[in-house]
Amino acid sequence: DVFEQPQHIGHKKIEFHISTEIPAVLQINSEKEEKNGKSSYFKYLNATTEEINNTGFGRIFPAPSSNDKMETEEEDDEIPSEFISRKDLEKNRLSREEMEKFSVFKNYEPGDPNCRIYVKNLAKQVQEKDLKFIFGRYVDFQSEVERNMFDIRLMKEGRMKGQAFIGLPNEKAAAKALKEANGYVLFEKPMVVQFARSARPKQDANEGKRKK
Repeated sequence: DVFEQPQHIGHKKIEFHISTEIPAVLQINSEKEEKNGKSSYFKYLNATTEEINNTGFGRIFPAPSSNDKMETEEEDDEIPSEFISRKDLEKNRLSREEMEKFSVFKNYEPGDPNCRIYVKNLAKQVQEKDLKFIFGRYVDFQSEVERNMFDIRLMKEGRMKGQAFIGLPNEKAAAKALKEANGYVLFEKPMVVQFARSARPKQDANEGKRKK
């Protein structure tokens, strides 16, 4: 009687209204995280790809790095296609050891440098156009002066048969031609290239008489 009896109250409904929309602040942060996650992932992919490209897997994709090759290609690009390339010159040229096996290279002396070279041991089927194909690479045909100085005298008869005299624009071109073409195998015969001695014929003749 002292305490009041509890009154029976019916069930109350409790409703929670939860919005499905994400608050703007949270949405911005989540987008930033997603972007950062993606960019980090792509950075990782790019770095991995770059590493693969640089190093390659074993022997499959080695990184090309050859300055000499590039220099050679650049130089060959400057040489017109109607003349022999340095690559072909080197490929068909005898090595120093191989030259020693041929009697024509015995006691070989390049001679005194000048702008004219002497070529011997030429095959009988060699023509002027063959010599132009080889030695024309040392002439700038765009220059009228160099073009006029380039001269080929191929001997086809008599004791001088199989020999030639080639005039080049300057001593530097002649020295380069001698260095690169000496020992080049043309029609299965190696060319012997020297500096011509015709620049001082009288002196050479006198020296020859003295030696006799």
